[in-house]
Amino acid sequence: MFYRTQIKDHIRVPPNLFGDKVEDAVLEMVKKEYEGHISKQIGIVIDASKVIDIGQGTIVPGDGASYYETTFEIITFKPELQEVVHGKVKDIADFGAFLNIGPIEGMIHISQTMDDFVSFSKEKSLQGKESKKSLKIGDKCVARVIAVSYKDISNPKIGLTMRQPGLGRQDWIYEEEEK
Repeated sequence: MFYRTQIKDHIRVPPNLFGDKVEDAVLEMVKKEYEGHISKQIGIVIDASKVIDIGQGTIVPGDGASYYETTFEIITFKPELQEVVHGKVKDIADFGAFLNIGPIEGMIHISQTMDDFVSFSKEKSLQGKESKKSLKIGDKCVARVIAVSYKDISNPKIGLTMRQPGLGRQDWIYEEEEK
């Protein structure tokens, strides 16, 4: 899920930006410090969208930079358990598929791709034995988040399933609705 969040922090503006407008210099440093940041509490920071308030600047002796107490807005992506996500298959391996769900990839284990015996083919696709359904790179899918792990904070793991009604490759969903 995408969130718009307000944060208050002290932002360091180095001397080489002192000639810029304070708002521009602070926003540049907020973007530099926060964009791409990953945390369990706020998720993955996509963008520092705007500065809301900038306090009086303070210069710390020995540093030379100015510090501003700043309130700013960021846009984050934080996957939630049971959330339904739309994505595109980025890669397929013998153990499952990787689904690009925006700023991060989720993994669908081979057992969670469809209600069928699934096998991996040499053409990098997953094939259902009885249903003859196939999943290949580039397919647009709908999946549900079943696991979120921030154990390695620089590389969060998102587990997905497509084995529920209304989930799967988009044309599978349309076929199911027509029945």
